Amino acid sequence: MKLYSRRQVICFTLLAAGIIGISAYGIGFYFGTGTSQVLDSEQENTLVQHEVHQEIQVSQEPAPYVFQTADSSKYSIEEKQNISVYEQTNEAVVNITTETVGVNWFLEPIPLEGGSGSGSIIDKRGYILTNTHVIEDATKIFVSLSDGSQYKAKVIGIDRENDLAVLKFDPPKNIQLTTIKFGDSEHLKVGQRVLAIGNPFGLTRTLTVGIVSALGRPIQTNKNIVIKNMIQTDTAINPGNSGGPLLDTDGRMVGINTMIYSTSGSSAGVGFAVPINTAKRVVAEIIKFGKVRRASIDAELVQLNGSIADYAGLPVDKGLLVSQVKRGSNAERAGLRGGANGVRYGIGRRATVIYLGGDIITAIAGEPIASLADYYAILEDKKPETQIKITILRGGKSMDLQLTLSERQ
Repeated sequence: MKLYSRRQVICFTLLAAGIIGISAYGIGFYFGTGTSQVLDSEQENTLVQHEVHQEIQVSQEPAPYVFQTADSSKYSIEEKQNISVYEQTNEAVVNITTETVGVNWFLEPIPLEGGSGSGSIIDKRGYILTNTHVIEDATKIFVSLSDGSQYKAKVIGIDRENDLAVLKFDPPKNIQLTTIKFGDSEHLKVGQRVLAIGNPFGLTRTLTVGIVSALGRPIQTNKNIVIKNMIQTDTAINPGNSGGPLLDTDGRMVGINTMIYSTSGSSAGVGFAVPINTAKRVVAEIIKFGKVRRASIDAELVQLNGSIADYAGLPVDKGLLVSQVKRGSNAERAGLRGGANGVRYGIGRRATVIYLGGDIITAIAGEPIASLADYYAILEDKKPETQIKITILRGGKSMDLQLTLSERQ
């Protein structure tokens, strides 16, 4: 048996360990490389399958529905007119609100919320046209513009006989107001399309469309005043529309929306507007004089009826009986004569004294007169100092007088 030295044992041990280490490294590298290649191949197959699966899923989803949208720029002629009128006039329409004064339980005056309505800016200085009933009994008046700004307004003048009022507010110098254009109500036709802009129920600058339903309507207000030549329209007019403009298709104001006929209080397709030609005259008078200067005959006139005609033995029962003529007046200078026989007419507190035997006015300026309403309507557009012809019945005979009108007090 051969013995090895310690040194030889250590050398052989180290050599064997090296050989074993090198062999192990080679084997690991070979299998490691092969495994890596296999894993890469499997990952690639998995990735390809995933992409194919995604493609299958996408291909199986339904195609999105495509909505066919109409060209919004294609409007009918009427729609274009409506849009044009609204765009050029809505900023000239204001919302009017008022405050009134009431009393509390201790009889102390307190402010109360009043009514509301509409109005039209007619002058860049801040003049507004509206209805008298919109601002009647108000202690404070406020106007709201299209931009939401609100201003306090004052009354320049009112005309109760046509339910018209002119207000004014002071706009800031940096604000350019949009004003409404005036049209001509004389040439309106039944069936003509009209538009209304107002604030019904507080809904600001609302547009409604309709037609002229009738012309020349005499309408009695709740103040027992008859407004002549009103425009009837089926354009929706509701509470809050009062005072707003009635417009033609060119955006010109042809009327002032004033009232509705309704059993429910809401629009029933029967609305009435004051003609703009009436408003033109009224506005000019109010801005210049603060009131409407109206003409009259300086005489006390009594509307004839059957009972008066029977009692006095008159040949007619329609017309105006001249009870008295003011001394030194234009009527006296024209030769108009009053009565001399005083009689008590009426019942109770409403009884009054009238004088029989005077002239009976049957026509003014060639227009027949049957009542006081006719008288006021005919003189509505007449100015003081205007000379007119009146037809009278005196002693059963008809005759004409030339008379200069006075200003009604």
